[in-house]
Amino acid sequence: MPRISELVNAFTQFDTFEQQAAGRRVAIFSDYDGVLTPIVDRPEDAVITPQMGASVRRLSTACSVCIVSGRDREVVQELMGVDDLVVAGSHGFDIWSPSAGAIEMRMGGEHKELIEQARDQVTEELSGIDGVLIEPKLTSVAVHYRLVSPQEQKTVTDCVERILAAHPDSLKVTPGKMVLEIQPKVEWDKGRAVLYLMERLGLDGPDVVPVYLGDDITDEHAFSALRGRGIGIFVGTADDPEVADRHSDATLRLDSPDEVQRFFDRLASELIDGDDR
Repeated sequence: MPRISELVNAFTQFDTFEQQAAGRRVAIFSDYDGVLTPIVDRPEDAVITPQMGASVRRLSTACSVCIVSGRDREVVQELMGVDDLVVAGSHGFDIWSPSAGAIEMRMGGEHKELIEQARDQVTEELSGIDGVLIEPKLTSVAVHYRLVSPQEQKTVTDCVERILAAHPDSLKVTPGKMVLEIQPKVEWDKGRAVLYLMERLGLDGPDVVPVYLGDDITDEHAFSALRGRGIGIFVGTADDPEVADRHSDATLRLDSPDEVQRFFDRLASELIDGDDR
């Protein structure tokens, strides 16, 4: 498993991407935050730019494009301003497609009740912490602490750890970039969501190369699921000391959402021009 700093750049060395695709049909699966938009202090501010929106739409005319996010599906659709792409929200628990409508991966009632209890507990215990943001979701609750002072961050992590300790067999936490997400302890993640989408959309044949773009720890499940059958693209600069030496199942890298947009434009041009020839 290579270090992120060792990964080849998919845009500046586009021929490497083409070699890995090996002439197969491309299907794009992309995270939202940190990939289509930069990471921002407040989740509600992560609105896609018109330029990125145009690039995603153009690419979707040339190949399948699916958005896979930890956010609630309806929130992603609102931030993107689109209603004609497949979107898998809540780490794939809530999927919507233009043709099939909503496809919800249902939890048991006991999990839903525990998530509601966890939401209430973090809201009550952390209400006095400046900068903490509680984001209730369909199947989880995310505790953002990017704006919390370093002195208070341990209070946030201690609260989450107490909740997990009380329900070790039913709840888990997924860490992200200055966020802790409390989720049901079930066998489901972004990797399983991508494989499920591939099957449902008829994209699991040998003539298709699935490409997943992600920037966070939760995206490693998707990179791992596609290892050996698709292409994982990590989004983030190799100069970032927090990620440069981290090992990843991704096979390529892009530096930023801006470079993702340029990569999408290049890929769309290649696919569209190729169809015209």
